[in-house]
Amino acid sequence: MTPRVVAPPASLGMGVSVYPSATAMVWPGEGHRHEAVAVPGVRLAPGDVLVEVELATVCGSDVHTVLGHRSAPTPLVLGHEQVGRVVALGRGGAKTTDGHRVSLGERVVWSVAVPCGRCARCRRGLPQRCLNLQKYGHERMRRGWELSGGFATHTHILDGTPIVPVPDDLPAAVLAPASCSTATVAAALEAASEIVPLDGALVLIAGAGMLGLTAAAMATEAGARVVVSDPVPERRQAALAFGAAAIVDPRAPADSATGLATALGKAGGRAAAPTVALELSGTAAAVRSLLATVDVGGVLVLVGSVFPGPDLAVSPEQLVRRLLTIRGVHNYAPRHLEQAVRFLADGGRRYPFAEQVGVVFPLEEVDAALAATGHPRVGVRP
Repeated sequence: MTPRVVAPPASLGMGVSVYPSATAMVWPGEGHRHEAVAVPGVRLAPGDVLVEVELATVCGSDVHTVLGHRSAPTPLVLGHEQVGRVVALGRGGAKTTDGHRVSLGERVVWSVAVPCGRCARCRRGLPQRCLNLQKYGHERMRRGWELSGGFATHTHILDGTPIVPVPDDLPAAVLAPASCSTATVAAALEAASEIVPLDGALVLIAGAGMLGLTAAAMATEAGARVVVSDPVPERRQAALAFGAAAIVDPRAPADSATGLATALGKAGGRAAAPTVALELSGTAAAVRSLLATVDVGGVLVLVGSVFPGPDLAVSPEQLVRRLLTIRGVHNYAPRHLEQAVRFLADGGRRYPFAEQVGVVFPLEEVDAALAATGHPRVGVRP
């Protein structure tokens, strides 16, 4: 459909009305079901973009929010993994991260984070931790930014949001996770590669959810030999399809057929130890195991620990004597979203990414989508 543009005073931005009205699924708070809220019009400030959502996917953080495992301001439009097409532009238009002007009808993904571009952290090259950060699917619904998440028919993209064009021929199920899981993995692998080159490295990944599967494929493409650890047999088997050279049951004895020592030997040879370890599950046991396993001069990148858990005991002596580096990755910079899209445009066809979205629910059944289990990702289609 073509939104109708109305002309308010320039100081109020450009008014855009959509017929039928845009709809957002709004979460009132823990213990409540989502409510459908009609948004008949939006005001696009200069640089803003209105996107019609093609498909959104449910991230683990969405589930943690509704279960009460992480705090969030309410009422809230959840969802920050999505792909869509541009249907309206604010005055002056907008640009993608590579500098080209966004056009109507263009298929795009956009960053989960909106940095201000001016604060000390943005100037330090850390826009993902901007002091004035706003995040899609994480902010309280407010007047003027009602369409602030992916669980809606449309999303209001604010000026300053990194926007990346995507291929028309790549399935939406492949592209939707780019703005969270894929870009986050790109940031994690960059953090690791600044310490240990990935080409030829032995990489141990804890967790074979969407992050772990993506990391296995991206690290393999970078020339690494990958071992993936996960307690769920089906997840371990899925990792083999994403390039893993060996898989581990973390509960098994190290020298057993599915144990860690056996898998490392299979992937890296006798007495092999990983020089890169990625913790993507968020479990304290996995952090401890990786820290004990990573080789001298290696790097441990923590990604999954995004909600409160037990403190980690770290021996400074071991860090010193083993020359270890521990790095944390949260959110990502615009270049990582670009890297994610480039990878999916190629690797998205070589690995079964589309099949990881196991079931797709209509938008009005978003509560059922959030409750669904057994798949790395679940889809929500307006």
